[in-house]
Amino acid sequence: MKKFCLENWKTIVWLTLAGFATTMFWVPPWERPLVIFFRVGSFTAFLWILLWLGNSYTSHLVSNRISWTEQPVLRFMVGMVVMIVYTLAAVFSLVLFYDFALNVRFMDADLVWSPLIITFIISLFMHGRGFLRNWKAAELNSAQLQKESIKAQYDSLKNQVNPHFLFNSLNALTNLIYEDQDKAARFVKQLSEVYRYVLDTQNREVVALADEVKFLKSYLFLQQIRFGDKLKVDIDIDPSGADVAPLVLQMLVENAIKHNVISNDQPLTIRIYKEGEKIIVENNIQKKNVLPEDSRGIGLENIRRRYSFLSSDNVEVGNTGQRFKVSLPLIQHRTPKTEH
Repeated sequence: MKKFCLENWKTIVWLTLAGFATTMFWVPPWERPLVIFFRVGSFTAFLWILLWLGNSYTSHLVSNRISWTEQPVLRFMVGMVVMIVYTLAAVFSLVLFYDFALNVRFMDADLVWSPLIITFIISLFMHGRGFLRNWKAAELNSAQLQKESIKAQYDSLKNQVNPHFLFNSLNALTNLIYEDQDKAARFVKQLSEVYRYVLDTQNREVVALADEVKFLKSYLFLQQIRFGDKLKVDIDIDPSGADVAPLVLQMLVENAIKHNVISNDQPLTIRIYKEGEKIIVENNIQKKNVLPEDSRGIGLENIRRRYSFLSSDNVEVGNTGQRFKVSLPLIQHRTPKTEH
């Protein structure tokens, strides 16, 4: 707030100096009485201050309601209309104030019309500049989001093909072949579904929640073959009507499995449910004494960064000592983009 006020005071000082400087071209103080110079100078200074700061504020107000990147034509048209209406209202209000309060008429003076023309030219330039800056920022955000998404896909795929995962999966499959051939066939099918989903979503920034839940169930089938009743997962979600970032639920479940002891005496319980406009992933805490080498909190930080581009709501993390909880904002359905 202090910085904002300081910047505005600096602007006001510079605009005041500019107002008196430009007045010297119309009313040279060495040719006319100083009182006339100061009247005209104060009028010009107030005019520049009203036009510059006022148009800056109204432009910011319009930009908060209409996005340059999503509706550029509408933003330009509304911005120009607002600028014209405000500029005319500000100028003629100041003219009327000087006319009635100080009995000084400026209506026919060139110093009224010249700033109007200059203001329109500057505003056109600023609107074009604003569009280019916002478009460039959107492109940078898109590139960053794509980078984060690719990294997330890579990390997830790497986790799925690492020797530990393959060893555990193949070991479980070997036992199933002798114990239950039907379940072994289903295990192979679910394993292929896991890999297919990771590859299919590698270029997508969002996926339907229903698809993510289906993928998560395939992943959990593999894990529950390994852990049995020691791993309890309760999914209570209506998957219709929303999107999520791909692989986020699986990454959170995987983190819970990776960081906590899972045994008959200490079963791991994971709850996944909807609360308002958020998906909650919650588990009991029973930390391992020695964590795996790849457990550095990178997955959670990756999810946070991805959601910073996808949603205005933040990913929230809570740790009570007994329970670990992550809240993911739901994203309204939109058409997925392959390059974003």
